[in-house]
Amino acid sequence: MPRMEDILNLPVQDPPCAEFSAAHINWKKVEGGRQGGDDIALIPFSRVDDFVKGESTNAECPASFRIESRRKRPEGSISKPRVDGYLEYTLYWCSYGPEDYRDSESGLGDSSNNKPASGKGSRPGRRHMMRGCLCHFTVKRLYTRPFLALIIYNQRKHVDKTGAPCHGILDRDAVGTRAMYAPRISEELRQKVMSMLYVGISLDNIIQHHMEVVQNHGGPHNRDDFLTRNDVRNMERVIRNSSHMLLDNDECSVKAWMQRHQKHVFFFQANSGSEPFILGIQTDWQLQQMLHYGHNGSIASHSTFGSKKLKYPLCSLLVFDSSRNAIPVAWVITSSSIGQGIHKWMGILVERIQTKDPRWRPNAFLVDDPSIEIGVIREVFQCRVLLCLWHVRRAWMRSLLKKCCNLDVQREMFKHLGQILYCTKNRPIIVDAIQEFMQIFVDQCAFMNYFRRRWLPSIELWVNGIKTLPMASQEPNAAIESYHLRLKTKLFNELYANHWPRVDWLIHILTTEIHSFYWLEQYIIETGYFENMRDESFTTNSWYRALHIPESDVLLDEQNLQLAKVISQTDRTLAYTIWNPGSEFCICDCPWSRLGNLCKHAIKVAILCKSRQVARPLLSAQVYRQALLTLLQNPPDDPLVLDHAILHVSRLQQDIKSLEDLSNSGLLQPLPPETNAQMVDNIPIFPRLH
Repeated sequence: MPRMEDILNLPVQDPPCAEFSAAHINWKKVEGGRQGGDDIALIPFSRVDDFVKGESTNAECPASFRIESRRKRPEGSISKPRVDGYLEYTLYWCSYGPEDYRDSESGLGDSSNNKPASGKGSRPGRRHMMRGCLCHFTVKRLYTRPFLALIIYNQRKHVDKTGAPCHGILDRDAVGTRAMYAPRISEELRQKVMSMLYVGISLDNIIQHHMEVVQNHGGPHNRDDFLTRNDVRNMERVIRNSSHMLLDNDECSVKAWMQRHQKHVFFFQANSGSEPFILGIQTDWQLQQMLHYGHNGSIASHSTFGSKKLKYPLCSLLVFDSSRNAIPVAWVITSSSIGQGIHKWMGILVERIQTKDPRWRPNAFLVDDPSIEIGVIREVFQCRVLLCLWHVRRAWMRSLLKKCCNLDVQREMFKHLGQILYCTKNRPIIVDAIQEFMQIFVDQCAFMNYFRRRWLPSIELWVNGIKTLPMASQEPNAAIESYHLRLKTKLFNELYANHWPRVDWLIHILTTEIHSFYWLEQYIIETGYFENMRDESFTTNSWYRALHIPESDVLLDEQNLQLAKVISQTDRTLAYTIWNPGSEFCICDCPWSRLGNLCKHAIKVAILCKSRQVARPLLSAQVYRQALLTLLQNPPDDPLVLDHAILHVSRLQQDIKSLEDLSNSGLLQPLPPETNAQMVDNIPIFPRLH
């Protein structure tokens, strides 16, 4: 039996399951001291919520543990802390106790059964639940080891002061009553109903749907199955009375929100003279989506949204579901450039994920800003990094449509812009390409002024990014753009214009309405319910819609790739024209593309060009192919040399496979820019764009 002084010698237990209970832990009884005879164990502090959830799902005594009391102290406040000294102290008590009102008709209860001194008064409205349960435990976040939590289980059994079971299936008096089950609905069901209310599902439809679900799994089995109209009305009232403005001062209001939703905040840094404001948000549902779709999948960064209208720009981390739609799994709001602070919060986010699943790792991380610290991403996520051009393409296209009225000039300018971006030779050639572009289209003053102001200072950064990073395909680009449009439609409604300068409003709208929209989409996919609630304009992106266009509706002349045509799926007498097909910088004359968006017709043509091998590959692929062709066209005449050459080719195949494995694991470093330039200069290049 260890003494309290020896607790740091106890093993740190981290069960591999998502949620765990006392049954998953090896407990030790402590000798002497205030906790003499109590069960103790050490777990990672980040897993305290998992333990509380696991304890609440006890099969014999379903319960919910409320926080009876909580104390905190700042770091550095104690010069000589005790071995069990705490930064945070939290007492959890079963909601069926400690008072006992079972035998009291007057409601005064058993006065001899005193609750802890730190209790919350008489708790009006809860008396019908109080059955004298003494089950409770304490969690201490250790002062000397802040990453560890000491659990002190003072009473593990759900019994009253006589030692008899007081609720659950072991309590005979509870059989046939709600005391057989947990005292209130679970957090998961509460979030489910709240999300349904936020997206506009009526109370009657929610109750009807819930009754169907309960009936389908064979009748009521737990407290959640007894959801009542009053439960839903209470949640309706909460939504109706809620406000983003918890306090008049925006900064204080944000801190008040954080106090109420601590488990949703994975990183926070207050704004100071030297440090920018950073707030990282991830709900439990987002965490589960990141675990599910991010493992062996792709993570994408949608950065600097709303930099012109919002007080602080928004960065979203996205995963892609089975339909290749983007799902936001974390939001980061920061007053600085997103690339400047990722080393502070990104590692903490990945630790949060791997606490749930140590094996979790994505295949790729997609960035839409080449100034982001790529090395940090590779180190944290241990995967390859790809560059997305959707943001550049969309910005240039929208500006051309706005500032240039001639369609022929638009497509020629767009093609030249693509040639500049893929100019992967040395710097003087990049400068020459830009000067040539500005001379040819010198009469397009409005666009040229925009290009000089917005893009000329950063164009070399983008070109270098393309030289050193592989490009993401149009599939994730279409999904990210669809997410961007959804955010823009929801956040930039003119009705909210007065709220844009407030961060608390942005947090509120993200974690309620936008979060609920994406929750509902996944719920529809998983269950098939509420299909009539789907918004097809946002739930299916251009890539998904392109897959439903028959190949027979695409008119593509492989001998003349200047243009292609795609027959409209709604009006068979209409065909849309795509200029410069197969390129990221093609232009379609359909209404969706004329708004600056990536349309399904351009994507369908690109898919066909790739499958028929008529599209021009990326520059790096051209260099690789040309090197192989040169070897094939000049085989050595000497048979002995040829034998050695075959051996080298076999070894080369193995080396390339090893490089692919390194790239997939995120350990392959890019070649220096000068090395790429030398390769390009030494091998003939076919033009990518025409």
